[in-house]
Amino acid sequence: MTSSWPRRLFGRARTREPDRGAQEALTTAFLDMDKRQSIAEAAVQASDQLFPERRMGRLWQPIADRCYQASAGYLAVSEQFASTVATSAPPVSAPQNSYERTMQELTYAARSVDEFYQTHRQQLEDAVARLAAVPAVVTQSLAAAETARSGLRGEGERYVGYPSVQQRTRDLDSAVAALDAAQAGGAPSVLRDAASRVRAAASALEAALAAAPNKEREATQAISSVTTRISGVRTRAERLAPAYSTLLRDFNAASSKDLAGNEASAKSEIEAAAAALLKAHMTLNRGDPESALDLTAAIRAHLANAERQIDAVTDRLALLREVRDNPKQKEDEVRFRLRDAQMLAVNRGIVSEWASVLDAQLERIDRISGALNGRHPDYWAYVTGLDAVKTFISGVVQRMKKQEPGT
Repeated sequence: MTSSWPRRLFGRARTREPDRGAQEALTTAFLDMDKRQSIAEAAVQASDQLFPERRMGRLWQPIADRCYQASAGYLAVSEQFASTVATSAPPVSAPQNSYERTMQELTYAARSVDEFYQTHRQQLEDAVARLAAVPAVVTQSLAAAETARSGLRGEGERYVGYPSVQQRTRDLDSAVAALDAAQAGGAPSVLRDAASRVRAAASALEAALAAAPNKEREATQAISSVTTRISGVRTRAERLAPAYSTLLRDFNAASSKDLAGNEASAKSEIEAAAAALLKAHMTLNRGDPESALDLTAAIRAHLANAERQIDAVTDRLALLREVRDNPKQKEDEVRFRLRDAQMLAVNRGIVSEWASVLDAQLERIDRISGALNGRHPDYWAYVTGLDAVKTFISGVVQRMKKQEPGT
């Protein structure tokens, strides 16, 4: 980019008598300053229009005031020169003094403009270039919108009913409408942002159209996958009822009370998945693979819920059998965690703050372990109780680690 900024500031002016030559020198100095001021002011305005957050105008204002003051001085001295010439009066000291002062003011103001411009040159010239490019950017964005819309014709017409294509088309129409409104009187920054949204919307529509041809294959594969998965979950669900019966027979009824509705819930989720699968087939057959893909996602969610219901029962049975075979293992694990916490308190010198809290956990462990008796002990209460103690101890350990020793 070629800068319009003058190559160098005029040299120091020599003080001259208030004659025609002096007036010409003063005028030259004024015009030089005015040119620099105009260039800088236009760049500042461009920056404020496009990047108001930079607040360039506020930085420029003291320099502008200095230029206005120098200009006022120049006009006053020019009137003095004109009065002297009109009356054919001999030069006097007053015009001479005014000339020197005004020349200094013009020189100082021009140099101040130079310093400001050089300090902010990159931002100012970038703003000028961007402002000048706004009309071209608008034109290009509208051309991009038309190119994107052309994809809806011909071969692309078969995809106009796809939800993604419909949504991207609406987004593009909305963005173009906003750009049209901005062109009617919006600020350059608004125009630029609106044009950017049009280009983004056009790109999104083109991407949706490019992805559309593969959607049918993706939907076919997804439907095949969930069909297989439904079969697998049905097979797994057949183990739920026997597992629940074993829980009721071999363990305390309280150990499986929360699982009473799992079989019905799993069956309901599988039936919902099967119904959605049938709908997915129909949706794909009528030429809407995207909606079919959405349905396969819903099918997977139903099957995941069913698997959770099934696993909750079979995993509970496996866990209670493990605890029944070796109940001390769970207790020893929690006691070991408690001893670690006690050692941490000793090592960090904070026993006085935490001893009672940790001793209380030891009492909780003893109570939970002591309740494990009878023909059908409540192993689930045993497990959940010890897990609660372990979780509490972990929280205490984290708090102790954050505490400064001795505080």
